[in-house]
Amino acid sequence: MAFKNYFVLLILSCLLHPLAAQEPWKAVTGKISSPWAGKVTPNNALQEYPRPQLARSGNWQNLNGLWKYKLTKLDQRDIPSGFDNEILVPFAIESSLSGVGKRVGKDSILWYKRTVELSNNLKKPRVLLHFGAVDWECEVYVNGRKVGAHKGGFDPFSFDISSFLKKGKQQEIALRVFDPTDDGTQPVGKQTKNPHGIWYTPVTGIWQTVWLESLPETYITTLKPTPDIDRNALDVNVEVTNAEAGDQVAVSAWDGAKQVSNSVRSAGESHTLTISDPKLWSPSQPFLYDLKVSVIRKGKIVDEASSYFAMRKISMQKDAAGIQRMLLNNKFLFQYGTLDQGWWPDGLYTAPTDEALAFDVQKTKDMGFNMIRKHIKVEPSRWYYHCDKLGMLVWQDMPSGDIQGSAWDSRPGQISGKPQDKLRSEASETSYRVEWEKIMEALHPFPSIVMWVPFNEAWGQFKTKEITEWTMKKDPSRLVNSASGGNYFPVGHIADLHNYPDPAMPVPILFGDKQVLVLGEFGGLGLPIEGHTWLDKGNWGYQSFKTKEELLKRYTKLITDLRVLIPLGLSAAIYTQTTDVEVETNGLMTYDRKVVKMSEGTLKALHGTLYEQAVR
Repeated sequence: MAFKNYFVLLILSCLLHPLAAQEPWKAVTGKISSPWAGKVTPNNALQEYPRPQLARSGNWQNLNGLWKYKLTKLDQRDIPSGFDNEILVPFAIESSLSGVGKRVGKDSILWYKRTVELSNNLKKPRVLLHFGAVDWECEVYVNGRKVGAHKGGFDPFSFDISSFLKKGKQQEIALRVFDPTDDGTQPVGKQTKNPHGIWYTPVTGIWQTVWLESLPETYITTLKPTPDIDRNALDVNVEVTNAEAGDQVAVSAWDGAKQVSNSVRSAGESHTLTISDPKLWSPSQPFLYDLKVSVIRKGKIVDEASSYFAMRKISMQKDAAGIQRMLLNNKFLFQYGTLDQGWWPDGLYTAPTDEALAFDVQKTKDMGFNMIRKHIKVEPSRWYYHCDKLGMLVWQDMPSGDIQGSAWDSRPGQISGKPQDKLRSEASETSYRVEWEKIMEALHPFPSIVMWVPFNEAWGQFKTKEITEWTMKKDPSRLVNSASGGNYFPVGHIADLHNYPDPAMPVPILFGDKQVLVLGEFGGLGLPIEGHTWLDKGNWGYQSFKTKEELLKRYTKLITDLRVLIPLGLSAAIYTQTTDVEVETNGLMTYDRKVVKMSEGTLKALHGTLYEQAVR
């Protein structure tokens, strides 16, 4: 009888306290997964320092791990009193590694909550709460009080939460997230509520690292290093929060243990460091200098941070035939890369581990590519850090949005005679402009990025001339490809053609004297590998094959044909794509990264012939 009463009490306890009945976290099964997924646990989820371009040691706390979550109706404005279950941050709720695998959509709100025990490292007076990325709109609460709000699914942001902390170590953090995916007009990339073909599963909520950082009252906020190899100089802008009169900023450049240059100026002033006989960064020799920055007050260091930079230059210049060529460090280098979507079968937008994040870059390098086009997605800072270290050139796309919802401008284009710009609402334009500026600011320090791509294939393309010229003015140190494969305007540095499956190029006589000629996408050769596909049936490629041998034969022909175009004026080409993604099987690797469809050595040898082509 006693046992029976105990059993009844146990059941009642579980009903009254639902969280007590929760199962431990585990990844959602039913889809393929990468080799790193099995290494992920709530205690080790992406624990690396997330901001390599402005690093401080010791005074930070990683908040990745298990958070509580709840889905509510849109009118839920207050933090819910109860939460459904747990979610593994920083994996989006739709992903396998979140442990949830649920859709959200335009009619729901996703809430997060976690009680945090502050680390002993967080002793300085200011405490900042950082988010690598949250898709799309979020409100942040600390101890029940609203700290602030943010819109934008791809840019990092932070809040000073010092005045919101209560006495003691335990603090409560909550988020309210709204994400309409492609039912909204915001930048969304390839996410859709109806995944098919080249459109993929939605990503909602936190998808990059969440972390705390403690700082002094006066602290370094941003670093902006810009190399100029023609002047043997590095220009550095340092933003300092709460600087006082008389404060100085010291900046020094280092080659290992050897200081090669330094500058000391008043806070708010820009720095120019002379880098004598610079070691130039390139895919074959990706040399990185260290950078140290300090805020000094009355001879004492108030705050300091470490960073790095590279001496490299991207530019354009006419060859002997009068065709504009793309130069790296004042020399022509044919750029050959992959279209890289940056999606994972288990984490969607988020790689399972930092090792996995670096894997794609290293494999691309091993295959003999020297460039990656990051396709309408922005990666965590550590991805660009891996590109910097490994020597991989990057073309960075702006994530597209408002593709279907906007009407066409009535003004005809100069080439097609048809309307080419879309008319977007004020809210839609604002979302694009604000987020593109923040993305460019956040990514400026990474030397691997050599090109900005504001639009892709006319997807939401609007005010092309204005947006391109603004982008060029915002960052004159890089080239700007106004609309890769999109509607053409005579603006920007690049004329970009997309052609599937065979290689082609913009007509030199029409474009070559003013713009660099590139093949922004081609290839798309598909090979589904049994046991390594997202779906058992319905897989898709621009041109599909049944065996690796057939695939290699066709790919070899593509490279042979591509080689012919380089002496005629082609400066770069991008093959679709690095990996399979969901039902797309166009990848050089399977979606789970377990199979390389053509050997790295064979591809590297093939690609080497592209870099040997002479130009006129």
